Amino acid sequence: MYRRWILSTFAILLSIFLAACNTAITQQPPTKVTTSNEPTNIISQQLPKETAKRVVTLSSLTADIISRLDQTKLVGITGSNLFKDDPRFQDIPRVSEGQSQPNLEKIVALKPDLVIGAEGFSNQPIQRLQQLGIPTFLTQVKKWESLEELTQKLAELIDADPQSLLNRYQTFLADKPAQSPSTLVLVSRQPILAPNKNSWAGDLLVKFQAKNLVAELQGNSPIGGYVTLSAEKVLEANPDVIIIVKPPQGGSDQEILESFNKEAFWQELQAIKNNRVYAFDYYGLVNAGSIDAIEKVCRKLSQVLSTQ
Repeated sequence: MYRRWILSTFAILLSIFLAACNTAITQQPPTKVTTSNEPTNIISQQLPKETAKRVVTLSSLTADIISRLDQTKLVGITGSNLFKDDPRFQDIPRVSEGQSQPNLEKIVALKPDLVIGAEGFSNQPIQRLQQLGIPTFLTQVKKWESLEELTQKLAELIDADPQSLLNRYQTFLADKPAQSPSTLVLVSRQPILAPNKNSWAGDLLVKFQAKNLVAELQGNSPIGGYVTLSAEKVLEANPDVIIIVKPPQGGSDQEILESFNKEAFWQELQAIKNNRVYAFDYYGLVNAGSIDAIEKVCRKLSQVLSTQ
């Protein structure tokens, strides 16, 4: 059962890649409006000429940021388990659920003056909305600096002050470990998939001074920012610390750790012998997800990387 959950994590990551590829091949590229200080995390934009007052977001991260900047500007969001018990979002219409494509009719009915999408998931609906004359942009957050840039850009678009939120981000990085343990993050078991430096997870490891053993590796994985490893490669790396990512559907730490115990090479690893294997949530580490998810992961990274 848990193996199926691990494979579903890989399937979600793969769907991001396939969606992006499909858009690039079959669709005309969206209109891109550049500015002198264009954030590097904005992939495509057709921005409003005036302050946005009715914003629809197609990712949980941008919904969270807009809500924290100015709750009154948020009129539609994508469904997310991250917010199911959050009172801020209880009365805001959902324009999609799970992995389903956004409902364009619902979006248009909300009369937005800005729709924010996520690269890979939202390319096609964003392009269609652009054709309808609705201001849009696509975002991609793979680095900490991209998170800061995105927050500043959203604040500019809705005429809000981002400083308190930017200050909060800095508190997440306050407790950096003094040491640099060799570390391997595994997001799936079959295949064994690990983030290199060109991913959100990889950049977080840099921020917390961990030595990511696959940071510089480039492989034939179809997912940008991730490499596929063989059992031999894992044994050769032999990390001090192993972080295993739980699937987005959830599950217990014990279940995910036991699933990797089935691998013949597992008990030979230094991290196993020294009891330095940790289970982390998918949101915050693989997918930035929300501000609270990022904070939780940062706190845990600081703790486990400081452990002797």
